[in-house]
Amino acid sequence: MIFGMDTFTFVHVVLSLVAIAAGVVVFLGFIANAAWPGVTALFLLTTVLTGITGFGFTFTKLLPSHIVGSILLVTLAIAIYSLYGAHLAGAWRWVYVVTASTALYLNVFVLIVQLFLKVPALHALAPTQSEPPFLIAQTAALIAFIALGWLAVRRFRGGQGAPATTFQSV
Repeated sequence: MIFGMDTFTFVHVVLSLVAIAAGVVVFLGFIANAAWPGVTALFLLTTVLTGITGFGFTFTKLLPSHIVGSILLVTLAIAIYSLYGAHLAGAWRWVYVVTASTALYLNVFVLIVQLFLKVPALHALAPTQSEPPFLIAQTAALIAFIALGWLAVRRFRGGQGAPATTFQSV
C-alpha cells in the first residue's frame, strides 16, 4: 500500500495528477498561442491512461464515473485525431482546442469529486455532494473552463511558427 492506496489506485491517481498538471500547461499554451509538443503528448497519453485505468476498478453496476470515463475517451479520440490525424487543419484546430480543454475539464471535475469524497474537511462540508459548497466548486470550475475555453479557441492558432488559420465565430 502506498499512502493508504493499493498499487493500482496509486498508479491511477498519479496518472490523473500528471494529466491535470500537463493539461494546465497545454491549456495555458492555447491562451498564449504556444504549442509544446512534448507536454501535449504527455497530457494526451496520461489522460487516455487515466480514462482506461478508471475502468479497472471493481464494480457491479454502471456508475457515473463510467459515463464520465466513456465521454472522456471519446473526447480524447477526437482531440488526438484533430492534432495528429488532421494536423489542426481548418476547423480541426478549434475542434482540438475544445476537445482537449473538455478532457482537462473532465479530469478536474473528477478531481473535485474525489477531493470532496476523500478530504475530511471537504467531505464534512458536502457529505452527499449535493450541498452548496460542492455545487459552488463544480459550478466555478465549469464557468472558468467555459470562459477560458472560449478565450483559448479565439487565441490558439496552432502554436508559434504555425500558420494562422481562420476561425469564424458562430
